[in-house]
Amino acid sequence: MAEQPTPKVILSTLLPALKVAAAYAQQIQQRIASHPSKFEGDHLFANALTDADLSVQTFVEVTLLAQFPNVRFYGEEYEKSYNTKYFRAIDLGPPGDFLVTLDPIDGTRYYMDGHPNYMIILTVLNADGFEGALALMPGRDRYYYSLRGKGTFVGSMDDAFDECKPLKIEDPENKVVLGWALSPLAELVRSHYPVIDLKTEYSTEVAVPPINGLLTGEVSGVILASAQFIDTAALSFMAQEMGYCLTTYSGEPLPPLSQSKDYRWPPLIVSANETMQQTLIKVMSSAKLPWQD
Repeated sequence: MAEQPTPKVILSTLLPALKVAAAYAQQIQQRIASHPSKFEGDHLFANALTDADLSVQTFVEVTLLAQFPNVRFYGEEYEKSYNTKYFRAIDLGPPGDFLVTLDPIDGTRYYMDGHPNYMIILTVLNADGFEGALALMPGRDRYYYSLRGKGTFVGSMDDAFDECKPLKIEDPENKVVLGWALSPLAELVRSHYPVIDLKTEYSTEVAVPPINGLLTGEVSGVILASAQFIDTAALSFMAQEMGYCLTTYSGEPLPPLSQSKDYRWPPLIVSANETMQQTLIKVMSSAKLPWQD
């Protein structure tokens, strides 16, 4: 195997292309036309595959193949992509053989409804954990990046990679986001903290803070039934690099990525401080989980 570029080199090299993709997504947001649903069912955030999803992924794939032709790559729309066959692999490899992942439009429903809090998320994964992540929020003129053990950084869309500043949120909103599958536990968690129940509170009119509110300070905690590597797990990693707590429901560290299935971490809790984390661990340890019925 050829020598791997460092995670920092991968992120900084791809950043200019991702900024172009973000500008494209921002320009066409008001005119977007949706393709048929990705999945069956009533999951509000999974029922829209847009031109932007496909176009952004294709653009990033072309850039990746030109700059890092030997890299492993997994994009959310890999089944529809013309380029999947040109990558060496789409899964995790042995230690040191990085997998780059992409969520071309994270928060597709937000995007289609004209809200600004969608993201383009790219990660660099190793067998044992996240090495780096880059999340662009063009609707708010911000992008964020994290490198393992180095922290999380923020800049405007005009800022170069090395111009970004460490991200520190001194006083995040005292709210906890519940993932879609955890809606039945909303009242239990609400007895301890204000809750944003994404399943029942999503609005086409108001941009309800999603999980990326961890990076903006709009929320201080998140509880998820599982976390996809390409989006919610990536944002959880970025929050952890920012100094937040990240554990399983029982308070254990998340397992190595290579021990996870279907590009997902198991149920997790993220919060801004140890007090909140311990409270949420106690709440979830006493809860009857929806999938245990």
